[in-house]
Amino acid sequence: MRWKGRRRSRNVNDMRGQGGLGGGGMFRIPSGGGFRIPTGGTVRPARSGGFGCGTLIIIGVVLWLLGLNPLAILGGLLNGGLGGGLGGGLGPAISPQQSPQVNRETGTGGRPDEMREFMEVVMASTEDTWDRIFRAYGKEYPHPRLNIFEGQIRSACGLASSASGPFYCPQDSEVYIDLSFYQTLARQFGAKGDFAQAYVLAHEVGHHVQNQIGVLPEFNRMRQSMGKLEVNQLSVQVELQADCLAGVWGHFVEREGWLERGDLEEALVAAQQIGDDAIQKRTQGYVVPEAFNHGTSQQRQKWFARGFDAGRIEACDTFNARDL
Repeated sequence: MRWKGRRRSRNVNDMRGQGGLGGGGMFRIPSGGGFRIPTGGTVRPARSGGFGCGTLIIIGVVLWLLGLNPLAILGGLLNGGLGGGLGGGLGPAISPQQSPQVNRETGTGGRPDEMREFMEVVMASTEDTWDRIFRAYGKEYPHPRLNIFEGQIRSACGLASSASGPFYCPQDSEVYIDLSFYQTLARQFGAKGDFAQAYVLAHEVGHHVQNQIGVLPEFNRMRQSMGKLEVNQLSVQVELQADCLAGVWGHFVEREGWLERGDLEEALVAAQQIGDDAIQKRTQGYVVPEAFNHGTSQQRQKWFARGFDAGRIEACDTFNARDL
């Protein structure tokens, strides 16, 4: 990537080397409260009449684009079409890209200051991309904050360790990452390169976009009445949409001359290596599709590529796609 010398975001908080960020224990996501790799599935939740899950979320996006309040209107649809009892706040962490045995070395192997600069530049590029897209709809894009940590950190979603991988916390609208994840991504998963690293960050920012347009709030409300399998199935759609939104970001940086030969392949390899099926095969030797919640390698590649090719948020309708 041609990233050096470009604008750097001011919304990056480097917390490495700061002690007292949390007590012992691993970050734990309560049942039904978040996403972990591996997860996913391709079977859609059963519908019981009225509006289906995908329809509700897409209606929310359309209402947002029209300047209406999707949560207020969707609340009535949920109560009338699917029954009550779906109340509740946002869940804890969204999409920790979990990896076993996190390597404690710095990011890409470069100097810590250079790695922080890289993250600031990538974060700035996501701000510029989504500022432009939101303005096209007459909306303002609230910038999320990126927190770089090492070891463990407390967020509004709880105590996280480096083993949790990068994650987005909707309760504070912030992204968290231990840069050692990138060493794990390269050495254990074979996904190398700066564009692969940028894709991971853009995916988490994609969750922030979902949070702003009402997708995450509605998902977190609806999953409280679902069983585990249904939650996993809908989670796949949420995660694949975040991959597609990362692809939309990639479309814009490609147009602005950021990418070099091989960069796109780096992102596609990363998407392949962190697919639910690939991780399950690597960690346990067999695949359990019912446990998927991020999508298969093929699905993650497909939806990133779709966003990259289209460069439009409308291309990321994973909820009504006939074939994920």
